[in-house]
Amino acid sequence: MRQRLSQIGCSQRLRLEWLAETAALVLAGQEKPVIQNTLQEMLRHAVSVGGQAKRGNREKVITILMKVWVAAPAPLVSLQQRGLELLQGLPPRDHLAIHWGMVSAVYPFWSAVAAQVGRLLRLQGRVSAAQIQRRLREHYGERETVARAARRVLRSFVDWGVVAPTDLRGIYQAGRSLPVDDPGVIAWLLEAALQSRANGAAPLRDLLQSPSLFPLVLKPLPRQYLLAATNSLEILPLGLDEELVLLKKGDENALSR
Repeated sequence: MRQRLSQIGCSQRLRLEWLAETAALVLAGQEKPVIQNTLQEMLRHAVSVGGQAKRGNREKVITILMKVWVAAPAPLVSLQQRGLELLQGLPPRDHLAIHWGMVSAVYPFWSAVAAQVGRLLRLQGRVSAAQIQRRLREHYGERETVARAARRVLRSFVDWGVVAPTDLRGIYQAGRSLPVDDPGVIAWLLEAALQSRANGAAPLRDLLQSPSLFPLVLKPLPRQYLLAATNSLEILPLGLDEELVLLKKGDENALSR
């Protein structure tokens, strides 16, 4: 978990339709080699066109897609399986929330970029790529790889439609948002969000309104609705009108594993 939090990992532009195709292949029962070959063919004319490098950008994108929906890190396997089940039961218009949650859990850098974008959009209504890069460098170090990865993740947000370019170069505004009111989806998203946090815990109110989930509008729900929808979370009293939500200890998704 700690290694996952400190690594960039998600350093490529990631289209929503690529994730959707990967998940569809898993749900269709395809084996890992078949999925890899299908993704290679799908991306042949979209990423590293004409390139043959063994670790080119196309291969890096495929690695990301495979980790998200085919072979997640061990602590996230159950989250991945339940995410696939949610995709089966939800209408396509709601699938963005599940893909967002799973990418955020597997690649906390995605969540870190989202948190900065969401926070700045709330404060000033617009956000610049330079602001995001500067803030991420403070956490991940003064490396060109950080700036490059941040640009590509931000470009992914544009592709997903959750932020939109303005008339000013490098300046973005809020795009579409997706309301989420299903208790099962909300509980799953909270678990996914906690998997990108070092301590695996957060005040429930803060988590529901987390800037890292800025494209999603989560409906506030009483704790009993959330607990009835998942076996992976605990919700504890935290002051008079606050509650703490955390990953359940001993669960296979707990941070200690």
